[in-house]
Amino acid sequence: MPNKKKKPQMRRKTIQNRFAAEVGKKEARKIKSEQETEHTVWFGLGMFGIVGWSVAVPTLLGVALGIWIDHKWPSQYSWTLMLLIIGLILGCLNAWYWVKKGGISNNDEG
Repeated sequence: MPNKKKKPQMRRKTIQNRFAAEVGKKEARKIKSEQETEHTVWFGLGMFGIVGWSVAVPTLLGVALGIWIDHKWPSQYSWTLMLLIIGLILGCLNAWYWVKKGGISNNDEG
């Protein structure tokens, strides 16, 4: 019986340790970004480039795949239009991820 009680406790401790490590990483990254108060013009241009490409690439891939599908298997629905919208949505989610990872967000957010 004592072995059964140790397993959940050990598992809980492992989960707590992982959580503490993850919080520590995020806190260190936040402190580092707060210390770097001045971002250069190149940082801003680089962020524009990342955001632009992260939206453009999935959108163009969706259009290309949609055109290919429309030519290969014609149907009453436009695969080009559907995949353009899906690519745009995926691109926007991708851009949001990169901006959030880059630390370009309000300090009030967590």
